[in-house]
Amino acid sequence: MTNDRIKDMIGTLRVPVYTAAVVLYVLAQFVAAPIHYVMGAAALLAFVVSAFYAHGVYMVSGVLFFGLGVGLFLFYGDAWPTFVLHFERVLGLLSLFFVLPFMNTLIRVGRYDHSLSEWLKRNAESVSSLYRRSFSVCHLLGLFLNIATIPLLVRSLRAALQNLDGREAESFYVRNLLRAYALCLTWSPMEVMISTTIDFTGVRYDQVALFLLLLAFTMAMVDWGMAVVSYRCIPLENGVETNGKMTVSVGKKAAQLLLVLVVFTVLVSLLQHWLGKGFLFSVVLLLVPFCFGWALLARRVKRYATVAFRHWRERTEGLANYFFMFLGAGLFVEMLARSPLLAVLEGWFRVGAEHSVWLYAMIAAYFFATSLVGFHPLVSLTLLMPLLEPVRLLVPAVPLSIVLICCSLATVMYSPYNISVSLLSEELGDNPYRIGKRNVPFALGYMTAGIGIACLVERIFFG
Repeated sequence: MTNDRIKDMIGTLRVPVYTAAVVLYVLAQFVAAPIHYVMGAAALLAFVVSAFYAHGVYMVSGVLFFGLGVGLFLFYGDAWPTFVLHFERVLGLLSLFFVLPFMNTLIRVGRYDHSLSEWLKRNAESVSSLYRRSFSVCHLLGLFLNIATIPLLVRSLRAALQNLDGREAESFYVRNLLRAYALCLTWSPMEVMISTTIDFTGVRYDQVALFLLLLAFTMAMVDWGMAVVSYRCIPLENGVETNGKMTVSVGKKAAQLLLVLVVFTVLVSLLQHWLGKGFLFSVVLLLVPFCFGWALLARRVKRYATVAFRHWRERTEGLANYFFMFLGAGLFVEMLARSPLLAVLEGWFRVGAEHSVWLYAMIAAYFFATSLVGFHPLVSLTLLMPLLEPVRLLVPAVPLSIVLICCSLATVMYSPYNISVSLLSEELGDNPYRIGKRNVPFALGYMTAGIGIACLVERIFFG
């Protein structure tokens, strides 16, 4: 039997094994201990299956974390049967990736993405006007389509930017799409960085949402002002005229999307309160039935079900990188928390906690450094949480949450290892390092603004 044949046979296991791991994780939140062993065994099997399909930095990171985790387990772990119990920490994160395609499909079936991208192609008065319009569309679609927003808008913008030279067009894509995408994630209740952070700090989403919106709005205005200055002398080839009927249609679609987000957020908060579980788990539990319910109200449930399950299967088969890297990281973090090494690392942050602004600066420096050496921001956050555990009680939870969210999401704009930068570099045919470099000053400004808002919140509400 050839290696390709073996790989193909193992590939058929991806969807059922990933599904089993996620379903067992959900059941384990309600059922007594024995099921945790079955869940852990399914997670370990998912790790093994994913090893055949992981590649690049995901493969390297997964092998490194798993190897270190096994080494720490040999020194500080319990009996071998307990080995499979150390994967649960990250299964919640993977469960969110597992169910997100159902929300993506809801937007596509409702043709929200088509309406907004068509509006984007229509007549814009100037490059700076197109910049604001594209920024708004990317911000809105990014809340629901996630990373799929970037290639969609690159294709929509190409016709409008055809009279710009290569460097100017590339600068437009890099600044506009990556910044808008990062700022929409800053306050999105479906963003895994946000749900992971607020579960760690113990705050509610509504306690940080207003400050995150303020941060996103402030940085959007700064970016728009910079765009006016940068593109004021560049002419734009006018496209098709936008008629009043189309403007009303786009406004209606945008209002519907915002209504979906508001209703979903309220229902997640109510479910979290009722179950007494974390925000992330509540999102995972509610997302699929919510999407089917909305499709039912829109009278498109049959078409939605057909497209959603096909899209979900395709996306689930592509989760090997995430399963391999995050399960390896989960094991490492669990074992690091049991080792004496943690106390040494905790000391650095405990010193910083004496002055919260220094702690926030250390967190920013940590995310900036780890993003440049190949760590996914979610892995960096997972590694950081045990180190901050003793410090968490020494600083107010709301400003700490703001800093963790904005510093982890800043990497979306510039890290060459982040999927957003990598995907855009593929679309533009350029080096991800060169693309990310354009956004480093803005990303540092974004982190500084986040720290500033956190310090202001701490001074006003917790001083």
